[in-house]
Amino acid sequence: MNEKHLNKIADGLNITVQQVKAVALLLKEGGTVPFIARYRKEVTDSLNEVAITAIRDKMVQMEALDNRRESILKSLMGRELLTDDLNGKIVSAETMTTLEDIYLPYRPKRRTRATAAKEKGLEPLAKLIFDQQEETDPVKEAAAYIDPEKGVETAEDALAG
Repeated sequence: MNEKHLNKIADGLNITVQQVKAVALLLKEGGTVPFIARYRKEVTDSLNEVAITAIRDKMVQMEALDNRRESILKSLMGRELLTDDLNGKIVSAETMTTLEDIYLPYRPKRRTRATAAKEKGLEPLAKLIFDQQEETDPVKEAAAYIDPEKGVETAEDALAG
């Protein structure tokens, strides 16, 4: 844990940074909350189980935030969308919600069958079929949308999307 996180946890819980460091070290060494509260009181300056649990939970939360921040930055750099302004906003995000809100406009969209069909120019055919007019024959209508350049080789391909 970095010093910034330790200070934030200490301020949020109204305890000293030294207590947070001690608990972090004991937890990292594999100590459980009850063990630390009962047998390491001299190290933690008599913190109770509630305070130790709160420290542990905050540490997990901060670590998850850092990991998500790192993956977002890596994703944006890989797609060459990262600007100095955006980097500053991401680095200064205090909560996971804020971080996700900043990233939302840059998040890659999922590619569905519907979006693939729209890219092939099949949306008007889908609307025609959806309207279900009795005089229309879907196979005949689909023949008008055959376009090998877009990957629509047959009328069946057009109907399949």
